[in-house]
Amino acid sequence: MAGSGLTELSLRAREIFRLVVEGYIANGQPVGSRTIAGSGAVGLSPASIRSVLQELQDAGLLAAPHTSAGRMPTEVGLRLFVDGIMQVAEPSAADRAQIERGLAEGGTIEAALTAASSALSDLSAAAGVVMVPRRELRLAQVSFVPLGQGRALVVLVGDDGSVENRVIDLPSAANAATLEQAGNYLTARMAGRTLGDALRSIQTEIAGGKSALDQASATLVERGLAVWSRDAAQRPVLVVRGQANLLDEAALGDIERVRQLLDELESAEAIAGVLDAAREAESARIFIGSENRLFSLSGSSVIAAPWRDGEGRVVGVVGVIGPTRLNYARVVPMVDFTAQSLSRIITQDGFTRK
Repeated sequence: MAGSGLTELSLRAREIFRLVVEGYIANGQPVGSRTIAGSGAVGLSPASIRSVLQELQDAGLLAAPHTSAGRMPTEVGLRLFVDGIMQVAEPSAADRAQIERGLAEGGTIEAALTAASSALSDLSAAAGVVMVPRRELRLAQVSFVPLGQGRALVVLVGDDGSVENRVIDLPSAANAATLEQAGNYLTARMAGRTLGDALRSIQTEIAGGKSALDQASATLVERGLAVWSRDAAQRPVLVVRGQANLLDEAALGDIERVRQLLDELESAEAIAGVLDAAREAESARIFIGSENRLFSLSGSSVIAAPWRDGEGRVVGVVGVIGPTRLNYARVVPMVDFTAQSLSRIITQDGFTRK
């Protein structure tokens, strides 16, 4: 049965394999032949079950942490289970109610994301994570307001009526006419577009000498764009809740793995990269252990699903990070439901960003 896939497993081997995986997911401990025999689920003696367990181990689907211990699924085995055996149902009414209760409090986007990650953490007994959308404001107007002492306020007005501003240093040759010219130039080229859409074309135009700006105005435009570019790059990208859930009794038996996972959770940029891999999925994606480079050392799993704005564009990802023995059948539909709820709620009137 070496290199076995699901279709190559006998019905007996498949059932014993399922019992081992489900038992391991339930309590985090290897499952032995006597436990399986005692359940009466397969009608075999412990000796016969041990023979099947050995075949599954030889196939790379199970592993024995100690010679006299029971078996636990390998990452390959977990992937086989998730893809071919696991039965996923809709979230329970209680799970749906808890997720919706947190999101229904309304307020800012940040508040909703915190509520979503907290609900997933509580329900999954793992760490809940939500990628904060990198806000792509569509602009209506850009202006420069002099503040004196060589500084100006760059004011961006969004097409939704929102206003954001930053202070920049003025080039030495700048005057009132320079500020007006720079503001008019940016408004004409950025109105209705996101900063990301307009940034490259404007920089190319200025660098190629194709703009009608004088040197002072061109420098001012570049400084205005630069401060917004830095600001976008420095926005927090994650809300993480429930790290303490990772310190359960089973995990404390492998404290080095838990320490590694907690270290990994401190790397917001790296986790954002993991979650970003789920952006193109239609529903939840599952990454088990070494399938994702970031969590290969801690042997952790990630379940993540994208959420969308009112126009159907992916703006973020919500998920759960925890040990490979996550209850996938329960957590996958919860993550999907949370993503759908965030997508729905972000389009409602009164849902704002502070």
